[in-house]
Amino acid sequence: MFEFSVTRGPAGDPIWKGMEEARSWLCPTELDRARAVEANERVRRARIVAAGAVGVALLITAPWVGWWVLGLFALAVLNLVTLDRRLSRSERPERVAAGSLIFNLLLFAVGVAFSGAHESPILPWLVIPCAMAATRFRRPVVFAFGGLTAAVMLAVTVAPDPAGAVDDPVGILAGLALLVSVTAVCSALMRAELKHRDAAVLDPLTGLLNRAALQSRVAELEQQALLTGGSVCFVACDIDGFKVVNDTYGHERGDVVLRATAYQLRKALRSFELIYRLGGEEFLVVLPGATLEEGAETAERLRLHLLETRPGGLPLTMSFGVSAAAGEQAAYEPLFRAADAALYEAKRAGRNQVVASPAAPAPAAVLEPLAATS
Repeated sequence: MFEFSVTRGPAGDPIWKGMEEARSWLCPTELDRARAVEANERVRRARIVAAGAVGVALLITAPWVGWWVLGLFALAVLNLVTLDRRLSRSERPERVAAGSLIFNLLLFAVGVAFSGAHESPILPWLVIPCAMAATRFRRPVVFAFGGLTAAVMLAVTVAPDPAGAVDDPVGILAGLALLVSVTAVCSALMRAELKHRDAAVLDPLTGLLNRAALQSRVAELEQQALLTGGSVCFVACDIDGFKVVNDTYGHERGDVVLRATAYQLRKALRSFELIYRLGGEEFLVVLPGATLEEGAETAERLRLHLLETRPGGLPLTMSFGVSAAAGEQAAYEPLFRAADAALYEAKRAGRNQVVASPAAPAPAAVLEPLAATS
């Protein structure tokens, strides 16, 4: 069973430990993972500009560096062009993003090693992947990537010609200084931006994303569904009889139950299945690409998981309402209304149930309400 403990902060506020599972060192929290994925939209133009600048520079300098470097550049462009699709299909998008950056770093390293090592004109380009990492990942990851970049830089400049590197270390030192400077500046800028974003989109009680985060994400999903004809599924969730918890055990225990419930819901979902706290004991799960039937199966999995784990040490149950739509019909308002109506039906029918809404258009056949098993 999940266990937690409580300590007191400097102001006497309760600090609950053990509520968040470190799902990945790259992105230990849901917010970290959301940042890593959403960074694609923020830095897409920067990636295009950077790739264009590198391409133009290579075309101009190819007669001196060698035309073979254009082959490395083509591989780097292919890596960037396919990144969005690979991210959308992966259950661990942060690993795909990190792998893409490391791949480009190694491509640049090969170019440096075979174009003069410590005298290579493309040595400064080794800094580019690390700068991109700073726009996507938290600070410890950026520092680790900076260390990896420094190690790669030394390996491809010193190893091929140790004597030459010692006699003329100017290029190496300049590259390392540039790496430290760019990493520090990018990390500071992103930290300042994320600090403001966290305050705006993170629910302070549960650590889940809130309504503000939901609005921006829904806009992206609506656009994707319109362009691709894909499906979007909503699962509205509500803790059954939560008022009794507050009335019986007090609001502090109620907060513990909400935190534990949020933790268990997040734990039972896959990385690309997003959950938001709408307020009180209400949550919304957003399932990109899922049909009505798949959404109902996910909701049933969550229902059973909460019965087994007893969040906060109490025998809690939840009711779920599911809706789905595809293409131009995948709009937030009708989807949410349909899911909310299905949730109300689940409550009216006795709670601890999953009800799939027949009112929401969906690519899959309507699923009948799932009867409670306990």
